[in-house]
Amino acid sequence: MQQLDALTREAVALGNGGLALTAPEAEVARQMQICNACRYCEGFCAVFPAMTRRLEFGKADIHFLANLCHNCGACLHACQYAPPHEFAVNVPQSMATVRGQTYADYAWPAPLGKLYARNGLTLSLALAAGLALFLALAAKAPIAGSTGGFYAVFPHNLLVSIFAPVFVFACLALWMGVRRFWRDVTPVTSGAHLSQPAATEATHAVLQLKYLDGGHGDGCNNADDEFTHARRRAHHLTFYGFMLCFAATALGTVYHYAFGWVAPYDLPSLPKLLGAAGGVALLLGTGGLFKLNLQRDPRQGDIAQKPMDLGFIALLFLTSLTGMALWLGRGGSALPTLLAVHLGVVMALFATLPYNKFAHGIFRTAALLRHAVEKRQPSRLALGSD
Repeated sequence: MQQLDALTREAVALGNGGLALTAPEAEVARQMQICNACRYCEGFCAVFPAMTRRLEFGKADIHFLANLCHNCGACLHACQYAPPHEFAVNVPQSMATVRGQTYADYAWPAPLGKLYARNGLTLSLALAAGLALFLALAAKAPIAGSTGGFYAVFPHNLLVSIFAPVFVFACLALWMGVRRFWRDVTPVTSGAHLSQPAATEATHAVLQLKYLDGGHGDGCNNADDEFTHARRRAHHLTFYGFMLCFAATALGTVYHYAFGWVAPYDLPSLPKLLGAAGGVALLLGTGGLFKLNLQRDPRQGDIAQKPMDLGFIALLFLTSLTGMALWLGRGGSALPTLLAVHLGVVMALFATLPYNKFAHGIFRTAALLRHAVEKRQPSRLALGSD
């Protein structure tokens, strides 16, 4: 064990460009040295082929590998050196810890990175409730017989002036963070530019959640060593549900400004079809993720991040739930309250978007893109295989 620690320190000194590793990063470097000697899990996911291209693990390499990991848990249950072995190799947990650190390190503006540690379930729900209460107090009761719909409660221009800056800031903050990450990991992943074949492969891996199959097609481990596709299916429902809801909102914006067709829309209009399908998928997906997160073996992740995970899942679940409730109750006297609650939850979701678990999808996509580029370049070590 002392020899392995000495090897890790030497690798850090040689391969880290003079930047000191944090304790979680040093632990990943130590475990990768052991895994690189074993290679049993080489075919499990993208992490291990990428690992075999390295003998040293500097800060950028560790950040790249940590965000390439999908936390499926398969390698933990297959590892002969996992706890209680004295080597104590737990790749999913160590990678998850560093992954959470990278979100905070690459946050923009930098001081707001501390929000990752505080953005838990209680804060998320409290923020949503506070914003909903504020909007409920500001809402106007629609005049009897009014055909103004939502805009009889909140004028359209008011909603745009509230939500547009929040949305633009969230997109800008995420872009600035992932741009820094991309700039840091590019030199250690061959430095080659993104190509069309690499982009196609990475897109396929993202859209299919390829690396949530446990490396063998049987699925992830969750509560124990039994394989299940539940996490992959719940992630699919959540991701595509969110994208359908976003598409419905984007299409509604086009309808409003290009054609003058004012919301709310009803079936069988395309925005409503997209929104209804997305809302149902999001409800099912986030409900499944919430349950699976509570049941998950604590060895398979960073337990300190659980409040952040649950907070993000709760906001997505409430976004779909309140949206569906608003659709069903839009013609009644409860419209102002339902609208205020839904808008409060949506605003809380987008306000915290750059500093909650949503970031993992952005950083993981960037890591998969760099992996797809790197594997197409000649290996400097001629070891292992992609």
